[in-house]
Amino acid sequence: MKPLKTLLFSTLALSMFSGSALAEKRVLLKIPVYYNTVLPGLGSPIKYVADNITTLSGKSIKMKIYEPNKLVNPKEILDAVSTGKVQAGFATAGNWGGKIPAARLFSSIPFGPEAPEYLAWFYQGNGNKLHQELYDSKQLNVKVQICGMLPPETSGWFSKEINSPEDLKGLKMRFFGLGALVMEKLGVSTVGLPGGEIFPAIEKKVIDATEFSMPVVDKRIGLNKLLKYNYFPGWHQQATMMELIINKDVWNKMSERQHAVIEHICKSATLDALAYGEAIQAPVIKENVEKGVINKYWSDQMLATFDSKWREVVAEQSAQDPDFKRIYQDLAAFRKEYDLWESNAFLPRAKPSL
Repeated sequence: MKPLKTLLFSTLALSMFSGSALAEKRVLLKIPVYYNTVLPGLGSPIKYVADNITTLSGKSIKMKIYEPNKLVNPKEILDAVSTGKVQAGFATAGNWGGKIPAARLFSSIPFGPEAPEYLAWFYQGNGNKLHQELYDSKQLNVKVQICGMLPPETSGWFSKEINSPEDLKGLKMRFFGLGALVMEKLGVSTVGLPGGEIFPAIEKKVIDATEFSMPVVDKRIGLNKLLKYNYFPGWHQQATMMELIINKDVWNKMSERQHAVIEHICKSATLDALAYGEAIQAPVIKENVEKGVINKYWSDQMLATFDSKWREVVAEQSAQDPDFKRIYQDLAAFRKEYDLWESNAFLPRAKPSL
């Protein structure tokens, strides 16, 4: 009798689960992306999600990715998702810095945090909550989910050595996010260009120098063919978070199980992107050297200068934007507490040999 009861219970549970799954409304998310999906870290995490979400959701969620400019202009992704023109989009919050200055704090921050600390603040501190609150406060009808993480970037490709702050004055340079505000304080004229426009801009001498991403991505867009000096470390982007945004009306119609699938697959994509990004840079650095690229590590003087100017940017942005001040103060408090752990737990770092 006992085996029969067990069988009946199992059959009932299975039928209830199957019925629940079948009752879910199937969702197709059309997703325009800011960066091409062939770019590791920048575009690849959403492809990872799309390739796995159908199976993990029991076929109740499907994604169709549209490469940049195939559905909407990348710069219009946030507005397109908010208004319901498209169901979802994939980018990094720093892309919305012109419209929402504080959003850049959820993308990358000069002088850290690095990836483990950033994710600790986001998942275990207030980062996740503050991110959603910021978009809600701007009447954006989007649900935001971190869905990818890049390791450190390089901090610039130059045609000449940069030995002092004076060497930067007058340069025209492609630069991203909060780091661009630092460079402007040092006399650099910065522009924001998508990856596909950087190579021709250098070739035509529209810009003198650039930063874009990790070595493997910089190689894909050909920076090692045009500029000789590649500078490390990426003080401006020690870690970069990517985000999946979903129209809230679409999100609210989805089931709790579908919500959980998206939340967990984005965590998986974040881990996968970070691990992959960390694993594939060294061979490219070696290859660059073989082809004549000179890798340089910023002097202590230059790093101190960048840090000093960054502190000025923080003060100015905090005075101008209450959202920036509130979010940055929360992050700074978390980092101060984290310092006790970091200073005791990790081995000191030796200056690398490039």
